[in-house]
Amino acid sequence: MKVILFGATGMVGQGVLRECLLAPDVTEVLAVGRSSLQRASLQLDEGKLRERVLPDLADLSPIADELAGFDACFFCLGVSSVGMSEADYRRITYDLTLSAARLLAAKNPGMTFTYVSGQGTTTQGRSMWAKVKGKTEDDLLALPFHAYMFRPGFIRPMHGEGPKSRVYRWAYTVTGPLTTLLVRFAPGYATTTEKLGRAMLAVARSQPEKHVLENPDISELGA
Repeated sequence: MKVILFGATGMVGQGVLRECLLAPDVTEVLAVGRSSLQRASLQLDEGKLRERVLPDLADLSPIADELAGFDACFFCLGVSSVGMSEADYRRITYDLTLSAARLLAAKNPGMTFTYVSGQGTTTQGRSMWAKVKGKTEDDLLALPFHAYMFRPGFIRPMHGEGPKSRVYRWAYTVTGPLTTLLVRFAPGYATTTEKLGRAMLAVARSQPEKHVLENPDISELGA
């Protein structure tokens, strides 16, 4: 299985990358992002890993020809909506995602495309981020490939992964013992980077009928 991974430098993407490198049936991983990976921290066999660093991920034309022939795309790129206008959040969350997805659907019609959304995503209600992500989900599901929406709740890092924000890294460190209990006793609301990565691989292998996966589904598939 050949995999494209967007957002490999983020906390979720780091976890997904680790599981891809560990999976014996994954023969190639193409990591596409705005910044290079900290390869020394992976401590894994990187023989199947390639990187393409682009200044603007909204324009994939420089590598368009390289994006054909892949079996799966794990789209883990995203930002927090805190402090952002709806226009700016939509530009990153919707416009960038759909631009990449449309190109990939044209290049790989049989591809499995997994998108990391979030628990509470909906096109209804007043929450700006939830509506933007809901619209993103709907339009991804309409594209001519096998699209799956992942809606995790709280995600616990398992193998040294961490968010880019210093504040978030501090919060994860302080709440570590509590998050361990949360994952164990509240699987409906919390999962791990490990389970998330394994669940994405499981979906790419089997292409299940259910296309919107909530936190319990993710935990079960990734167990």
